[in-house]
Amino acid sequence: MTTLIQPGQVSFSALLFLLLFSSEKVLAQSRFGPWRWVQTMAGKIINDTASPAKPRFLVYPTLSYAPETSIEVGLSALYLYHAKNDYELNRLSEAQAFGFVTLMGQYGLNIDHNLYTDKDKWYFLGRARFQQFPLLYYGIGPGVAMREPATVEAGNIQIRERALHRIVPNLFGGIEIDFQRLSNVRFRQPDNLAYDIPIGGRGSANFGVGVGLVYDSRHNALNARKGAFGEIAYLRYHRALGSSLTFGTLNIDTRLYKTIGKTQVLAWQAVGMFQNGSVPFNQLALMGGEIIMRGYYAGRYRDKNYVATQLEYRLLPFPFSKRFGAAAFVAAGAVANRPRELQFKYVRPSGGVGLRYFLYPKKDVFLRFDVGFTREGTGFYIFTGESF
Repeated sequence: MTTLIQPGQVSFSALLFLLLFSSEKVLAQSRFGPWRWVQTMAGKIINDTASPAKPRFLVYPTLSYAPETSIEVGLSALYLYHAKNDYELNRLSEAQAFGFVTLMGQYGLNIDHNLYTDKDKWYFLGRARFQQFPLLYYGIGPGVAMREPATVEAGNIQIRERALHRIVPNLFGGIEIDFQRLSNVRFRQPDNLAYDIPIGGRGSANFGVGVGLVYDSRHNALNARKGAFGEIAYLRYHRALGSSLTFGTLNIDTRLYKTIGKTQVLAWQAVGMFQNGSVPFNQLALMGGEIIMRGYYAGRYRDKNYVATQLEYRLLPFPFSKRFGAAAFVAAGAVANRPRELQFKYVRPSGGVGLRYFLYPKKDVFLRFDVGFTREGTGFYIFTGESF
């Protein structure tokens, strides 16, 4: 599931409601109509008796509300499997999709995947976004004031893919591509305030090609309990490749996981994004979102350079429960126009807590509900799998 709730937005997941308030006895009372389908899906989750090697597929509805979108109705799908159904030798692969429409005519389709072939010969990691959905723009730089944002209405396409071949155990290398297109752009300025139109503010299409190196010793990317993940990648966007603008992006992502006792995990992550050239505003490094710096809107602060780190404690599950767990996290990050301008005075803190519900105990996969707190507000997130 990929439901993100920003301040001022109310969200409800039919799946979460079923997990928290349904029982086998209640589910067994229904025999007809759409409820039977819901009953079947919920029953598979509540009674996870399938072999760990067996692929699992889940579809469920979502519902949310925000002032800029009105009521949003969506459908989520999750597919989990091990290559050749060998869960001891091969890592857990996952593909997720989330489609939605709103009463104001907005719509979108989000697709994410993390796929391993047999014996880790190939590793495919990517995401795609196809959306007609408003973006909020607060300006560029580390010190932009908390004021009413501009609403950017546009068609948005994002496709990021990595095709990586195993070099040695746990080490992969290969090519990375990224395509992003912002079209039919309309800046809706707030009352009594006018933002300057940034680079790419009238639309752009950019295609980047690069190389990446990934170290990954996790067995389950959705819920890593031990191991490490590290990625360094450089992508170049150039007019010769058909891009509207020319710029480069260096991405660094490092994660460590340590098991403490039987059910406790300490996880750490540090990320960096460093850019040069004429970068469109929608492809700048964005602080916030559902992964790191939770509690901030993704793009509350944006600039060419960004560093952030977070530490998370996970209790999965509680000692008194087989299905429920919790997490607590703290983070700090900063953006700047140049690397040397990444100063302590611009560091923004965030933190929060979360509740966990195991969707598939046999595969160690669960639903997370996180609440992130910042000096500027609160963000709520409902997703399948950990944030990192």
